[in-house]
Amino acid sequence: MPCETLGDKLSGYLDRELDDRATGEVEAHLRQCVTCSARLERERRLRAAVQAQLTPMRAPERLRSDVRRMLRAQVRRTQRQHMRIPAWAATAAALVLGLAGGWQLSAWQGSRAEKSDFVAEVVVSHLRSLQGGHLTDIASSEHHTVKPWFAGKLDFSPPVPDLATEGFPLIGGRLDYLAERAVAALVYGRRQHLINLFVWPSRESSAGPAMDSRRGYQAVHGAAGGMAYWAVADLNAAELSQFAQLFAAELRRNAGRP
Repeated sequence: MPCETLGDKLSGYLDRELDDRATGEVEAHLRQCVTCSARLERERRLRAAVQAQLTPMRAPERLRSDVRRMLRAQVRRTQRQHMRIPAWAATAAALVLGLAGGWQLSAWQGSRAEKSDFVAEVVVSHLRSLQGGHLTDIASSEHHTVKPWFAGKLDFSPPVPDLATEGFPLIGGRLDYLAERAVAALVYGRRQHLINLFVWPSRESSAGPAMDSRRGYQAVHGAAGGMAYWAVADLNAAELSQFAQLFAAELRRNAGRP
C-alpha cells in the first residue's frame, strides 16, 4: 500500500470504520513504514489533546442546515461533472460534518492559540510516557550511553547533560514526535518526580525560559545554543524553572565548543 493511499484510509482506521481486509492492509503498511506510523501517532495525540482540552458545543441549527445544503449542492455538481470528490474535499466535508454534528470545536486565533495547542500536545506526550513501557527507549543514568543511542535515529545530535550533582539525575531517553517532527525526549528525575525534556534544533539562538501550565502540570520552554527545549513535570514552577536554566546553560556551553 503506497503512503498516499494510506492517507485516505487513516481516519477510517482510527475510527474503526474499515473492513477486516482494509484494516489488515493498513496495519501491514504501518509495520513497515516509520513515516506513516509517526503520522498515525500524531493523529492519535491530536485527538487525545482535543478531547482533553476542548469544551463540547453543538452547532446552531441554521449552520447545520447550511452545511447540508452545501454538501447536497457539491454532490449535484460532482454528479454532473462525472468526477470523484478529491481527497481534500472529502476531508473538508468530514470536518464540516463533525462541526454540524456537535463535535468538539476550536477556533485557532493566531500564535497564542497555536502555542496553547502545542502546550497541550507536549503535556499529552508527557502523560503518555508515564504509561507502562513508554518512558524510555534507552534506560541509563550515563549521558555517555544515552547520547550515542540517538545517533542515526535523528537528523541532529541532542545534548544530554549530566545534571545529577544539581539534583536532576538522568534516567534515559527515547524518540518522540512533536509538531510533525521527530525530537529527542530526555528523562530526568527530581526526587519522586519525572521530567520529560523535549529537544530539537531551533533557528532562535536564545529565547525564554517561559512558563506555562496545563492540567496540573508545569511546562517551561525556551531556546539556547541552537536548540529549542520544552520541559514538563508535575514539579513546582520554581524547581522546573531551575532545571530549565541549568539545561539552557549547558546548551550555551556546548554551542561555544569547537
